Amino acid sequence: MAINFITHFFFFVFFLYTFSATCQDSDLETDCTNKWIHIRHLPPQFNLDLLSNCSAYPLFDNFCPYLANHGLGQKTHNKSHSWYRTDPFMLELVFHRRMLEYPCLTSDPTHANAIYVPYYGGLDSLKYLFGPEVNSSFQHGLDLYDFLVHVDSPNIWSRNYGHDHFMVMARPAWDFNQPLNSDPLYFGTSFLELPEFYNVTALTHESRAYPWQEQAIPYPTSFHPPNLAFFESWVNRLRRSRRTTLMLFAGGGGISANPNVRRSIRLECENATSMSANGTGYEKLCEFVDCSNGICQHDPIRFMKPMLQASFCLQPPGDTPTRRSTFDGILAGCIPVFFEDLSAKKQYGWHLPEEKYEEFSVSIPKEDVVFKGLSIVDVLTSIPRAQVRRMREKVLEMLPRVMYRKQGSSLGLRSKKDAFDIAIEGTLERIKSRLQEVAAQ
Repeated sequence: MAINFITHFFFFVFFLYTFSATCQDSDLETDCTNKWIHIRHLPPQFNLDLLSNCSAYPLFDNFCPYLANHGLGQKTHNKSHSWYRTDPFMLELVFHRRMLEYPCLTSDPTHANAIYVPYYGGLDSLKYLFGPEVNSSFQHGLDLYDFLVHVDSPNIWSRNYGHDHFMVMARPAWDFNQPLNSDPLYFGTSFLELPEFYNVTALTHESRAYPWQEQAIPYPTSFHPPNLAFFESWVNRLRRSRRTTLMLFAGGGGISANPNVRRSIRLECENATSMSANGTGYEKLCEFVDCSNGICQHDPIRFMKPMLQASFCLQPPGDTPTRRSTFDGILAGCIPVFFEDLSAKKQYGWHLPEEKYEEFSVSIPKEDVVFKGLSIVDVLTSIPRAQVRRMREKVLEMLPRVMYRKQGSSLGLRSKKDAFDIAIEGTLERIKSRLQEVAAQ
């Protein structure tokens, strides 16, 4: 299945890019002012060949099933139009496919405002993280740099020394943060530590606390509508959904005896099941959906139905601050509850502007929950129901900004900016700002 998909994708890439790059009329020129993007032509070793190794890393996963539908994965069921078993690590593939539909592509790099590098850096990192080259992780990216700078039209790179280049790396930036002189080595590669790539913009699942190269963009969820009718049908369902549960936590962890916010949430949720919800307006105060060992990752039905019935979705940090569940919850119309700013507020500024958080989310310091015994139930039940309704409407307003619509979607749906559109806008603005700073030096 993987080989057939790769063959089909290769011919599609060649045809669509050739077609798009040559379709530049005067009307498009007007619409594309300051928006032109050139796609660098990479050898397949940097993208498509990496897909053929989809079953080569048993310590990671066999990701062959998730390559279908250009990285959206297989449909959740045969009659589904919008729901897929999407793996978040396939974002590089999803983004590449959407770039080929971008209306302002140019074959002339000197005419471009930004240069897209279709490198599947997260997938390429697997050989260093889980494969035979684990002791050579400091070399991750050096072969790409050599190709960009010395092999393929060196003038494209030297024009701005990488300041105008961007790529997608579908993992947290921490996974590319290993110091070059690290001894002993720890989990990760050194891609973002390489001076060669300091000027490149990397779009990642999660950025570091003090990022320079990277910008976080939303994890892909399982919802990818093909047209406006399916999108509006889902939003209408969210508005009709009866929210009979006060709060929900879908995730794992929290079983350690050591104090941590997930443990506090699970204990409070267990206690809440024996408490009366009388007078709160809810039938149930808390629901816990056990997603341990990744059992929910490719099965959205497990968590989406409970989310549809909950007013608030708890989004505590785990191994890293961010969670895909944040975006799953928003797509369910469930108001997110954050326990630290690095979980979203300091990450996704392009998609979820910082000044809007009080309108669509709740913030509860994790230290107050873990060490001061603050009750999450008390905090949430104290919010007036009218305010809860306003917050939910704001969540629904933000929903298009965090979804990745299906490739080839209808013109009507394209009128709503999705996560891809906003990522491109932010990247173009970031590169423009960087180039102006360089010119002023």
